[in-house]
Amino acid sequence: MLNSLSGRFLILTVVFVMLAEVLIFVPSVARFREDYLLARLERAQIASLALLADEMLSEELERELLDNAGVYNVVLRRDTMRQLVLSSPIPGEVDKSFDLREAGPLDLMRDAMLRLWDTQPGIIRVIGAPSLDAGQLIEVTMDTAGLRVAMLDYGLRVLFLSAVISIVTACLLFMAVRRLIVRPMKGVIGHMKRYAEAPEDARRIITPQATVRELREAETALQAMETQLTQALRQKERLAQLGGAVARVSHDLRNILTSAQLFTDRIEMSEDPAVKRMAPKLVNSITRAVSLCENTLAFGRAEEPAPVLSLFNLSELASEVLEAERLAIGEEDISLSEDIPASLVIRGDPEQLYRALANLVRNARQAIVATGDAGEISVAAWAEDDAWIIEVTDTGPGLPPKAREHLFQPFQGGVRKGGSGLGLAIVSELIRGHGGMLALKRTDETGTCFEIRLPMGEMS
Repeated sequence: MLNSLSGRFLILTVVFVMLAEVLIFVPSVARFREDYLLARLERAQIASLALLADEMLSEELERELLDNAGVYNVVLRRDTMRQLVLSSPIPGEVDKSFDLREAGPLDLMRDAMLRLWDTQPGIIRVIGAPSLDAGQLIEVTMDTAGLRVAMLDYGLRVLFLSAVISIVTACLLFMAVRRLIVRPMKGVIGHMKRYAEAPEDARRIITPQATVRELREAETALQAMETQLTQALRQKERLAQLGGAVARVSHDLRNILTSAQLFTDRIEMSEDPAVKRMAPKLVNSITRAVSLCENTLAFGRAEEPAPVLSLFNLSELASEVLEAERLAIGEEDISLSEDIPASLVIRGDPEQLYRALANLVRNARQAIVATGDAGEISVAAWAEDDAWIIEVTDTGPGLPPKAREHLFQPFQGGVRKGGSGLGLAIVSELIRGHGGMLALKRTDETGTCFEIRLPMGEMS
Protein backbone atom coordinates (compact mmCIF):
# COMPACT_ATOMS: atom_id res chain seq x y z
CA MET A 1 0.00 0.00 0.00
CA LEU A 2 2.84 2.39 0.84
CA ASN A 3 4.22 1.98 -2.70
CA SER A 4 0.90 3.04 -4.23
CA LEU A 5 0.01 6.59 -5.20
CA SER A 6 -2.82 6.81 -2.66
CA GLY A 7 -0.65 5.36 0.14
CA ARG A 8 2.12 7.85 -0.41
CA PHE A 9 -0.43 10.64 -0.65
CA LEU A 10 -1.82 9.54 2.75
CA ILE A 11 1.64 9.67 4.36
CA LEU A 12 2.46 13.06 2.84
CA THR A 13 -0.86 14.46 4.02
CA VAL A 14 -0.21 13.35 7.62
CA VAL A 15 3.32 14.75 7.52
CA PHE A 16 2.30 18.13 6.11
CA VAL A 17 -0.67 18.54 8.44
CA MET A 18 1.52 17.71 11.45
CA LEU A 19 4.13 20.16 10.19
CA ALA A 20 1.48 22.85 9.93
CA GLU A 21 0.28 22.05 13.46
CA VAL A 22 3.84 22.24 14.79
CA LEU A 23 4.17 25.68 13.26
CA ILE A 24 0.94 26.62 15.03
CA PHE A 25 2.08 24.98 18.30
CA VAL A 26 4.76 27.56 19.19
CA PRO A 27 2.56 30.68 19.00
CA SER A 28 -0.28 28.76 20.67
CA VAL A 29 1.85 27.84 23.68
CA ALA A 30 3.23 31.40 23.82
CA ARG A 31 -0.30 32.73 23.86
CA PHE A 32 -1.26 30.30 26.61
CA ARG A 33 1.71 31.42 28.75
CA GLU A 34 0.75 35.05 28.29
CA ASP A 35 -2.86 34.34 29.25
CA TYR A 36 -1.66 32.35 32.27
CA LEU A 37 0.47 35.22 33.55
CA LEU A 38 -2.24 37.80 32.85
CA ALA A 39 -4.69 35.67 34.80
CA ARG A 40 -2.28 35.71 37.77
CA LEU A 41 -2.06 39.50 37.53
CA GLU A 42 -5.85 39.83 37.49
CA ARG A 43 -6.24 37.57 40.51
CA ALA A 44 -3.53 39.49 42.33
CA GLN A 45 -5.28 42.77 41.50
CA ILE A 46 -8.58 41.46 42.91
CA ALA A 47 -6.83 40.32 46.07
CA SER A 48 -5.15 43.71 46.48
CA LEU A 49 -8.48 45.50 46.04
CA ALA A 50 -9.92 43.42 48.90
CA LEU A 51 -7.06 44.50 51.13
CA LEU A 52 -7.49 48.15 50.14
CA ALA A 53 -11.15 47.94 51.01
CA ASP A 54 -10.37 46.63 54.47
CA GLU A 55 -6.85 47.33 55.73
CA MET A 56 -7.42 45.24 58.87
CA LEU A 57 -7.31 41.83 57.14
CA SER A 58 -5.76 39.05 59.20
CA GLU A 59 -2.56 37.30 58.15
CA GLU A 60 -4.47 34.09 57.49
CA LEU A 61 -6.91 35.85 55.13
CA GLU A 62 -4.01 37.63 53.40
CA ARG A 63 -2.22 34.31 52.90
CA GLU A 64 -5.42 32.77 51.52
CA LEU A 65 -5.78 35.65 49.02
CA LEU A 66 -2.18 35.14 47.83
CA ASP A 67 -2.68 31.36 47.51
CA ASN A 68 -5.83 31.88 45.46
CA ALA A 69 -3.96 34.33 43.21
CA GLY A 70 -1.02 31.88 42.92
CA VAL A 71 1.61 34.51 43.78
CA TYR A 72 3.94 35.39 46.69
CA ASN A 73 3.39 39.13 46.76
CA VAL A 74 1.58 41.95 44.98
CA VAL A 75 2.88 45.46 44.30
CA LEU A 76 0.62 48.23 42.97
CA ARG A 77 1.64 51.62 41.66
CA ARG A 78 -1.12 54.19 42.04
CA ASP A 79 -0.75 57.94 41.97
CA THR A 80 3.01 57.60 41.33
CA MET A 81 3.37 55.67 44.59
CA ARG A 82 4.65 52.09 44.65
CA GLN A 83 2.93 50.06 47.39
CA LEU A 84 3.46 46.49 48.54
CA VAL A 85 -0.14 45.48 49.01
CA LEU A 86 0.15 41.74 49.77
CA SER A 87 3.21 39.80 50.70
CA SER A 88 4.37 36.44 51.98
CA PRO A 89 7.78 34.83 52.43
CA ILE A 90 9.54 34.14 49.06
CA PRO A 91 11.34 30.76 49.04
CA GLY A 92 14.25 32.05 46.98
CA GLU A 93 15.70 34.81 44.90
CA VAL A 94 13.92 36.17 41.84
CA ASP A 95 15.52 34.65 38.70
CA LYS A 96 13.97 36.76 35.95
CA SER A 97 11.55 39.60 35.38
CA PHE A 98 9.00 39.80 32.55
CA ASP A 99 7.21 42.99 31.57
CA LEU A 100 4.09 41.98 29.64
CA ARG A 101 3.43 45.58 28.66
CA GLU A 102 6.37 45.70 26.26
CA ALA A 103 6.67 42.06 25.12
CA GLY A 104 6.26 41.45 21.39
CA PRO A 105 5.19 38.20 19.65
CA LEU A 106 8.76 37.00 19.11
CA ASP A 107 9.65 37.72 22.74
CA LEU A 108 6.61 35.82 23.99
CA MET A 109 7.39 32.77 21.77
CA ARG A 110 11.07 32.77 22.81
CA ASP A 111 10.24 33.01 26.54
CA ALA A 112 7.61 30.24 26.21
CA MET A 113 10.06 27.83 24.55
CA LEU A 114 12.73 28.61 27.15
CA ARG A 115 10.23 27.89 29.89
CA LEU A 116 9.33 24.53 28.40
CA TRP A 117 13.00 23.66 27.91
CA ASP A 118 13.97 24.59 31.50
CA THR A 119 12.93 21.76 33.84
CA GLN A 120 14.12 23.50 37.05
CA PRO A 121 11.46 25.54 38.90
CA GLY A 122 12.26 29.16 39.74
CA ILE A 123 10.93 32.49 40.99
CA ILE A 124 9.96 35.16 38.43
CA ARG A 125 8.62 38.70 38.63
CA VAL A 126 5.77 39.59 36.27
CA ILE A 127 4.81 43.18 35.52
CA GLY A 128 1.65 44.24 33.74
CA ALA A 129 -1.01 46.92 33.43
CA PRO A 130 -3.89 46.73 35.94
CA SER A 131 -7.38 46.00 34.62
CA LEU A 132 -9.73 48.93 34.03
CA ASP A 133 -6.81 51.38 34.45
CA ALA A 134 -6.74 50.83 38.21
CA GLY A 135 -3.20 52.19 38.56
CA GLN A 136 0.02 52.53 36.56
CA LEU A 137 1.21 48.92 36.95
CA ILE A 138 0.83 45.77 38.95
CA GLU A 139 3.71 43.51 39.83
CA VAL A 140 3.64 39.98 41.24
CA THR A 141 6.22 37.39 42.23
CA MET A 142 5.40 33.75 41.50
CA ASP A 143 6.74 30.22 41.16
CA THR A 144 7.29 28.75 37.62
CA ALA A 145 6.55 25.12 38.49
CA GLY A 146 2.81 25.47 38.03
CA LEU A 147 3.30 27.51 34.86
CA ARG A 148 5.43 24.82 33.19
CA VAL A 149 3.00 22.03 34.17
CA ALA A 150 0.08 23.99 32.73
CA MET A 151 2.01 24.73 29.53
CA LEU A 152 2.95 21.05 29.08
CA ASP A 153 -0.65 19.96 29.63
CA TYR A 154 -1.89 22.51 27.09
CA GLY A 155 0.81 21.58 24.55
CA LEU A 156 0.03 17.86 24.79
CA ARG A 157 -3.67 18.56 24.22
CA VAL A 158 -2.80 20.69 21.18
CA LEU A 159 -0.56 17.95 19.76
CA PHE A 160 -3.18 15.27 20.36
CA LEU A 161 -5.86 17.36 18.67
CA SER A 162 -3.46 18.03 15.77
CA ALA A 163 -2.80 14.32 15.34
CA VAL A 164 -6.54 13.58 15.27
CA ILE A 165 -7.15 16.37 12.75
CA SER A 166 -4.28 15.19 10.51
CA ILE A 167 -5.46 11.57 10.55
CA VAL A 168 -9.07 12.49 9.78
CA THR A 169 -7.95 14.92 7.04
CA ALA A 170 -5.57 12.34 5.56
CA CYS A 171 -8.29 9.67 5.49
CA LEU A 172 -10.75 12.00 3.79
CA LEU A 173 -8.14 13.04 1.22
CA PHE A 174 -7.13 9.39 0.78
CA MET A 175 -10.68 8.40 -0.11
CA ALA A 176 -11.09 11.45 -2.37
CA VAL A 177 -7.83 10.72 -4.22
CA ARG A 178 -8.75 7.07 -4.70
CA ARG A 179 -12.13 8.01 -6.10
CA LEU A 180 -11.12 10.99 -8.24
CA ILE A 181 -7.61 10.03 -9.41
CA VAL A 182 -6.51 6.48 -8.54
CA ARG A 183 -9.67 4.72 -9.72
CA PRO A 184 -9.71 6.52 -13.13
CA MET A 185 -5.98 5.80 -13.53
CA LYS A 186 -6.55 2.12 -12.81
CA GLY A 187 -9.33 2.20 -15.39
CA VAL A 188 -6.92 3.64 -17.98
CA ILE A 189 -4.29 1.02 -17.09
CA GLY A 190 -6.87 -1.77 -17.39
CA HIS A 191 -7.95 -0.40 -20.76
CA MET A 192 -4.34 -0.30 -21.99
CA LYS A 193 -3.92 -3.97 -21.04
CA ARG A 194 -7.13 -4.92 -22.88
CA TYR A 195 -6.08 -2.90 -25.92
CA ALA A 196 -2.64 -4.56 -25.94
CA GLU A 197 -4.33 -7.95 -26.28
CA ALA A 198 -5.84 -6.99 -29.67
CA PRO A 199 -4.52 -3.63 -30.92
CA GLU A 200 -6.01 -4.21 -34.38
CA ASP A 201 -9.55 -4.09 -32.94
CA ALA A 202 -10.78 -0.50 -33.27
CA ARG A 203 -13.54 -1.20 -30.73
CA ARG A 204 -10.90 -1.34 -27.99
CA ILE A 205 -9.72 2.23 -28.57
CA ILE A 206 -10.33 4.24 -25.41
CA THR A 207 -13.14 6.80 -25.24
CA PRO A 208 -12.23 9.76 -22.96
CA GLN A 209 -14.59 9.85 -19.97
CA ALA A 210 -12.59 11.41 -17.10
CA THR A 211 -13.92 14.59 -15.53
CA VAL A 212 -10.50 15.67 -14.20
CA ARG A 213 -8.92 17.86 -16.86
CA GLU A 214 -5.42 16.34 -16.68
CA LEU A 215 -6.73 12.77 -16.82
CA ARG A 216 -9.02 13.63 -19.72
CA GLU A 217 -6.05 15.13 -21.60
CA ALA A 218 -4.12 11.90 -20.96
CA GLU A 219 -7.04 9.80 -22.22
CA THR A 220 -7.37 12.01 -25.31
CA ALA A 221 -3.65 11.64 -26.07
CA LEU A 222 -3.92 7.86 -25.52
CA GLN A 223 -6.92 7.73 -27.85
CA ALA A 224 -4.97 9.51 -30.61
CA MET A 225 -1.99 7.21 -30.15
CA GLU A 226 -4.12 4.05 -30.20
CA THR A 227 -6.00 5.27 -33.28
CA GLN A 228 -2.73 5.86 -35.13
CA LEU A 229 -1.36 2.50 -33.99
CA THR A 230 -4.49 0.64 -35.08
CA GLN A 231 -4.41 2.32 -38.48
CA ALA A 232 -0.70 1.53 -38.84
CA LEU A 233 -1.29 -2.12 -37.98
CA ARG A 234 -4.15 -2.33 -40.47
CA GLN A 235 -2.00 -0.69 -43.12
CA LYS A 236 0.81 -3.12 -42.34
CA GLU A 237 -1.60 -5.99 -42.76
CA ARG A 238 -2.80 -4.60 -46.10
CA LEU A 239 0.82 -4.20 -47.22
CA ALA A 240 1.54 -7.80 -46.24
CA GLN A 241 -1.49 -8.96 -48.19
CA LEU A 242 -0.46 -6.79 -51.12
CA GLY A 243 3.05 -8.22 -50.97
CA GLY A 244 1.69 -11.75 -51.16
CA ALA A 245 -0.58 -10.84 -54.05
CA VAL A 246 2.24 -9.07 -55.90
CA ALA A 247 4.50 -12.08 -55.40
CA ARG A 248 1.90 -14.40 -56.92
CA VAL A 249 1.21 -12.05 -59.81
CA SER A 250 4.95 -11.54 -60.37
CA HIS A 251 5.47 -15.29 -60.55
CA ASP A 252 2.99 -15.69 -63.39
CA LEU A 253 3.99 -12.43 -65.05
CA ARG A 254 7.63 -13.48 -65.10
CA ASN A 255 6.70 -16.64 -66.96
CA ILE A 256 4.70 -14.63 -69.49
CA LEU A 257 7.51 -12.10 -70.00
CA THR A 258 10.09 -14.86 -70.31
CA SER A 259 8.04 -16.28 -73.15
CA ALA A 260 7.84 -12.79 -74.68
CA GLN A 261 11.64 -12.59 -74.61
CA LEU A 262 11.80 -15.60 -76.87
CA PHE A 263 9.95 -13.68 -79.58
CA THR A 264 12.29 -10.70 -79.49
CA ASP A 265 14.98 -12.62 -81.35
CA ARG A 266 12.68 -12.98 -84.37
CA ILE A 267 11.61 -9.35 -84.12
CA GLU A 268 15.26 -8.22 -84.21
CA MET A 269 15.73 -10.22 -87.46
CA SER A 270 13.04 -8.16 -89.22
CA GLU A 271 14.18 -5.94 -92.08
CA ASP A 272 11.57 -3.28 -91.33
CA PRO A 273 13.46 -0.09 -90.26
CA ALA A 274 10.78 0.88 -87.75
CA VAL A 275 10.86 -2.56 -86.19
CA LYS A 276 14.66 -2.48 -85.98
CA ARG A 277 14.48 0.91 -84.25
CA MET A 278 11.84 -0.18 -81.74
CA ALA A 279 13.10 -3.71 -81.07
CA PRO A 280 15.97 -2.74 -78.66
CA LYS A 281 13.61 -0.61 -76.62
CA LEU A 282 11.13 -3.46 -76.44
CA VAL A 283 13.87 -5.85 -75.34
CA ASN A 284 15.03 -3.43 -72.62
CA SER A 285 11.49 -2.94 -71.35
CA ILE A 286 10.83 -6.67 -71.16
CA THR A 287 14.20 -7.22 -69.45
CA ARG A 288 13.40 -4.61 -66.83
CA ALA A 289 9.95 -6.14 -66.22
CA VAL A 290 11.46 -9.61 -65.78
CA SER A 291 14.09 -8.20 -63.39
CA LEU A 292 11.41 -6.43 -61.34
CA CYS A 293 9.38 -9.66 -61.07
CA GLU A 294 12.46 -11.62 -59.98
CA ASN A 295 13.29 -9.03 -57.33
CA THR A 296 9.74 -9.18 -55.99
CA LEU A 297 9.84 -12.96 -55.79
CA ALA A 298 13.33 -12.97 -54.28
CA PHE A 299 12.55 -10.62 -51.43
CA GLY A 300 8.81 -11.15 -50.96
CA ARG A 301 8.49 -8.07 -48.78
CA ALA A 302 7.80 -4.33 -49.05
CA GLU A 303 11.44 -3.25 -48.74
CA GLU A 304 13.41 -2.60 -51.90
CA PRO A 305 16.68 -4.52 -52.44
CA ALA A 306 19.92 -2.65 -51.84
CA PRO A 307 21.01 -0.70 -54.93
CA VAL A 308 23.79 -2.11 -57.11
CA LEU A 309 25.92 0.97 -57.70
CA SER A 310 27.70 1.71 -60.94
CA LEU A 311 28.65 4.71 -63.07
CA PHE A 312 26.27 5.47 -65.94
CA ASN A 313 25.21 8.31 -68.21
CA LEU A 314 22.14 10.01 -66.75
CA SER A 315 21.16 11.69 -70.03
CA GLU A 316 20.78 8.36 -71.82
CA LEU A 317 18.71 6.94 -68.93
CA ALA A 318 16.40 9.98 -68.89
CA SER A 319 15.97 9.71 -72.68
CA GLU A 320 14.80 6.12 -72.30
CA VAL A 321 12.28 7.16 -69.65
CA LEU A 322 10.89 9.98 -71.79
CA GLU A 323 10.80 7.82 -74.91
CA ALA A 324 8.76 5.15 -73.11
CA GLU A 325 6.42 7.83 -71.77
CA ARG A 326 5.87 9.29 -75.25
CA LEU A 327 4.41 5.94 -76.32
CA ALA A 328 1.90 6.20 -73.42
CA ILE A 329 0.97 9.81 -74.23
CA GLY A 330 -0.50 8.94 -77.61
CA GLU A 331 -2.51 11.85 -78.97
CA GLU A 332 -2.53 13.91 -75.75
CA ASP A 333 -1.14 17.46 -76.05
CA ILE A 334 1.75 16.94 -73.65
CA SER A 335 5.37 17.78 -74.50
CA LEU A 336 8.40 16.13 -72.90
CA SER A 337 11.83 17.72 -72.61
CA GLU A 338 15.12 17.20 -70.83
CA ASP A 339 17.90 19.52 -69.79
CA ILE A 340 20.77 17.22 -68.84
CA PRO A 341 24.40 17.60 -69.94
CA ALA A 342 25.29 14.82 -72.35
CA SER A 343 28.47 14.09 -70.38
CA LEU A 344 26.85 13.93 -66.93
CA VAL A 345 27.82 10.61 -65.37
CA ILE A 346 26.43 9.71 -61.94
CA ARG A 347 26.87 6.81 -59.54
CA GLY A 348 23.79 4.74 -58.69
CA ASP A 349 21.62 1.78 -59.59
CA PRO A 350 20.39 2.40 -63.18
CA GLU A 351 17.38 0.09 -62.82
CA GLN A 352 16.14 1.68 -59.59
CA LEU A 353 16.73 5.26 -60.80
CA TYR A 354 14.91 4.40 -64.04
CA ARG A 355 11.91 3.30 -61.95
CA ALA A 356 12.14 6.47 -59.83
CA LEU A 357 12.18 8.81 -62.84
CA ALA A 358 9.49 6.78 -64.62
CA ASN A 359 7.17 7.07 -61.60
CA LEU A 360 7.68 10.84 -61.31
CA VAL A 361 7.16 11.44 -65.04
CA ARG A 362 4.13 9.14 -65.13
CA ASN A 363 2.54 10.92 -62.16
CA ALA A 364 3.13 14.29 -63.86
CA ARG A 365 1.54 13.03 -67.12
CA GLN A 366 -1.51 11.67 -65.31
CA ALA A 367 -1.97 14.95 -63.43
CA ILE A 368 -1.93 16.95 -66.66
CA VAL A 369 -4.23 14.50 -68.47
CA ALA A 370 -6.77 14.80 -65.62
CA THR A 371 -7.10 18.55 -66.33
CA GLY A 372 -7.83 18.03 -70.04
CA ASP A 373 -5.44 20.86 -70.93
CA ALA A 374 -2.08 20.91 -72.69
CA GLY A 375 1.01 20.64 -70.54
CA GLU A 376 4.75 20.15 -70.39
CA ILE A 377 7.02 17.84 -68.41
CA SER A 378 10.75 18.46 -68.15
CA VAL A 379 13.62 16.57 -66.56
CA ALA A 380 16.72 18.56 -65.60
CA ALA A 381 19.90 17.54 -63.83
CA TRP A 382 23.24 19.02 -62.82
CA ALA A 383 26.14 18.37 -60.48
CA GLU A 384 26.88 20.35 -57.34
CA ASP A 385 29.91 20.18 -55.06
CA ASP A 386 28.73 17.16 -53.06
CA ALA A 387 25.58 15.89 -54.80
CA TRP A 388 23.80 15.31 -58.11
CA ILE A 389 20.48 17.13 -58.44
CA ILE A 390 17.62 15.83 -60.61
CA GLU A 391 14.41 17.85 -61.01
CA VAL A 392 11.15 16.68 -62.57
CA THR A 393 8.84 19.64 -63.30
CA ASP A 394 5.35 19.75 -64.78
CA THR A 395 2.75 22.41 -65.60
CA GLY A 396 -0.10 20.48 -63.99
CA PRO A 397 -2.67 21.73 -61.45
CA GLY A 398 -0.47 21.22 -58.39
CA LEU A 399 -0.99 18.88 -55.43
CA PRO A 400 -4.06 19.21 -53.19
CA PRO A 401 -3.50 19.82 -49.43
CA LYS A 402 -4.44 16.24 -48.47
CA ALA A 403 -1.83 14.81 -50.84
CA ARG A 404 0.86 17.14 -49.43
CA GLU A 405 0.05 16.06 -45.87
CA HIS A 406 0.64 12.34 -46.63
CA LEU A 407 2.89 12.79 -49.63
CA PHE A 408 5.25 9.81 -49.25
CA GLN A 409 2.95 7.46 -47.27
CA PRO A 410 1.59 4.38 -49.08
CA PHE A 411 -2.18 4.33 -49.73
CA GLN A 412 -2.57 7.88 -48.35
CA GLY A 413 -0.72 10.21 -50.73
CA GLY A 414 -2.65 9.38 -53.87
CA VAL A 415 -3.92 12.26 -56.01
CA ARG A 416 -5.90 10.53 -58.76
CA LYS A 417 -9.25 8.92 -58.07
CA GLY A 418 -8.56 5.20 -57.81
CA GLY A 419 -4.82 5.74 -57.36
CA SER A 420 -3.01 3.69 -54.71
CA GLY A 421 -0.59 6.38 -53.58
CA LEU A 422 2.32 3.95 -53.97
CA GLY A 423 4.24 5.80 -56.70
CA LEU A 424 5.84 8.54 -54.60
CA ALA A 425 6.34 6.12 -51.69
CA ILE A 426 8.31 3.80 -54.00
CA VAL A 427 10.38 6.68 -55.40
CA SER A 428 11.16 7.95 -51.88
CA GLU A 429 12.28 4.51 -50.75
CA LEU A 430 14.46 3.99 -53.82
CA ILE A 431 16.19 7.35 -53.34
CA ARG A 432 16.69 6.73 -49.60
CA GLY A 433 18.35 3.45 -50.54
CA HIS A 434 20.92 5.53 -52.43
CA GLY A 435 21.50 7.69 -49.35
CA GLY A 436 19.67 10.55 -51.07
CA MET A 437 16.45 12.46 -50.52
CA LEU A 438 13.27 13.13 -52.48
CA ALA A 439 11.63 16.49 -51.73
CA LEU A 440 8.67 18.49 -53.00
CA LYS A 441 10.37 21.70 -54.09
CA ARG A 442 7.30 23.57 -55.34
CA THR A 443 3.60 23.01 -56.03
CA ASP A 444 0.92 25.56 -56.91
CA GLU A 445 -1.59 26.28 -59.65
CA THR A 446 1.28 26.68 -62.16
CA GLY A 447 2.65 23.19 -61.62
CA THR A 448 4.78 20.93 -59.43
CA CYS A 449 8.50 20.31 -59.07
CA PHE A 450 10.12 17.32 -57.34
CA GLU A 451 13.84 17.31 -56.51
CA ILE A 452 16.08 14.25 -56.16
CA ARG A 453 19.38 14.78 -54.33
CA LEU A 454 21.96 11.98 -54.66
CA PRO A 455 25.17 12.25 -52.61
CA MET A 456 28.50 11.86 -54.38
CA GLY A 457 30.29 10.38 -51.37
CA GLU A 458 30.62 6.73 -50.49
CA MET A 459 27.40 5.16 -49.15
CA SER A 460 27.32 2.58 -46.41
